[in-house]
Amino acid sequence: MQSLLRGRSFPAAAIYLMLRRFLMIKLSPSILSADFVNLERDIRNLTGADYVHVDVMDGLFVPNITIGIPVVAAIRRITDLPLDVHLMIDRPLRYVDDFCKAGSDILTIHVEADTEENTLTALKRIRELGVKAAISVKPKTPAEAVLPFLPYCDLILVMTVEPGFGGQAFMEDMMPKLQQIRRYTDEQNPACELEVDGGVNEATAKICTAHGANVLVAGSAYFKAQDPAAFSQAVKQI
Repeated sequence: MQSLLRGRSFPAAAIYLMLRRFLMIKLSPSILSADFVNLERDIRNLTGADYVHVDVMDGLFVPNITIGIPVVAAIRRITDLPLDVHLMIDRPLRYVDDFCKAGSDILTIHVEADTEENTLTALKRIRELGVKAAISVKPKTPAEAVLPFLPYCDLILVMTVEPGFGGQAFMEDMMPKLQQIRRYTDEQNPACELEVDGGVNEATAKICTAHGANVLVAGSAYFKAQDPAAFSQAVKQI
């Protein structure tokens, strides 16, 4: 942190925003990379996790099918960690009530999955149900796409891989978009968290946090780590 500030002059508000992000880096392990035969074991053994990232895919919005509402409800029963549920599904407004009632603490929908009107309706409904509302943008979606939804978001998720499958390589060319969205949130909704999902490991985590992310989704890198606790500590260090 000192190395970033040395020799530079920042307004007090800017320093506060930087400190707030740097001191609150969170890790959200993605259970898409867990052992589904022993899913309860892997979730109970999470160390250094702030959230549990649950990827829901419908085979329409993305070319894969994963888990649904009953599994989210089952996960809710075995952990006290906040459930960070990422809906990669078509027209998510149809299902936000069910996923909220199943135990989601954060519910993320994609801006590309429906009309702007329906997306706004979904975000408002999520909040009405006492759940944090979030939106996600795919790699080809520009930063400006988040602007209509910012007032209704508690978190924005920037995909650094194409959604649909785990284990993909990190797309570093998403960093200018991440940085631009951080500027939007700092100006219009400073309490909004900024999350990154895709190819996050010890090296890429530092790139993401340097560009404004404060929540890191890690799948393969976390669950394949020899020491998940050490991995968690490493990705949270700046």
